[in-house]
Amino acid sequence: MQHFLLSTQARSLSLKTVFRMSEDEAYQHFCQLRWPETDGEAVCPKCGCAETYNITSRRRFKCVACHHQFSVTSGTIFASRKLSFVDLLAAIVIFVNGAKGVSALQVSRDLDVQYKTAFVLSHKLREAMALEQQNRRLDGVVEIDGAYFGGHVKPANVKAERKDRRLAENRNGKRQCVVVMRERGGKSLPFVVRNEGEAVPIARQRISPQAIIHADEGTGWDVMYGIWETKRINHSVRYSSDTACTNQAESFFSRLRRMEVGTHHHIAGQYLHAYAGEASWREDNRRISNGSQAMLVGESAMASAVSRQWAGYWQRRAA
Repeated sequence: MQHFLLSTQARSLSLKTVFRMSEDEAYQHFCQLRWPETDGEAVCPKCGCAETYNITSRRRFKCVACHHQFSVTSGTIFASRKLSFVDLLAAIVIFVNGAKGVSALQVSRDLDVQYKTAFVLSHKLREAMALEQQNRRLDGVVEIDGAYFGGHVKPANVKAERKDRRLAENRNGKRQCVVVMRERGGKSLPFVVRNEGEAVPIARQRISPQAIIHADEGTGWDVMYGIWETKRINHSVRYSSDTACTNQAESFFSRLRRMEVGTHHHIAGQYLHAYAGEASWREDNRRISNGSQAMLVGESAMASAVSRQWAGYWQRRAA
């Protein structure tokens, strides 16, 4: 039987189709994404009135009730956009088509924009993807695991001067732990913490008390026995058993590692949570067509408020 990702059903939207669109056609697609409940008819974001004047010469609307003027991208992450609607739609398609992510350099070349423009746009799309995970709670059988990223220490040139980089005193303090909680047959939630034990309080907030937890032999998970029904697997002995398995959590880390090694190369530091969220989204939606994925990202982007972190070419400084 043919794998879904190799079938024609997985390819429901192509860049060729997007670039054949007129600007008006792409604009109508964004109207449908912004106001699906009114079939693309504008709704005032200020007062909620569905009666508006259409200022076609500037692609803007004016509310009949409060006279507020707005556009299809007002109040979204695409507010104050400079790219055309065709380019924005193409950027979304390019972004979702990468099974292990797409580098900002490739986006900049495909769209013929500056690298900084592609970098900020890509992070805005990751911010929109994270909207799906904000209030998510997991139940049933939940696998939990952690993996460490960043903090690479270059070994000394002379062998006699090399130190054991596994020891805490020989690290640089930049290593971060990504913990993923993944519901079997459901969704996943990633978090960035200093060590696996710090994820337990987060897990108590996001995982149902009736859930069954599967974890590895890491000591950070020992406290979970008093909170959930917990099953453990010793990976030094076997990868899975009839009673415990964390292979779906490992699948998430496999994708994130390949994103780090083969696409983005440097995902640690302040951006690690964004790339972890992207990997989680790709894992959760890997069995739907690329056209449906593009629509999901587009809907999230049009439902997301103006980004307070990604403004202009670079992100705002922390307050």
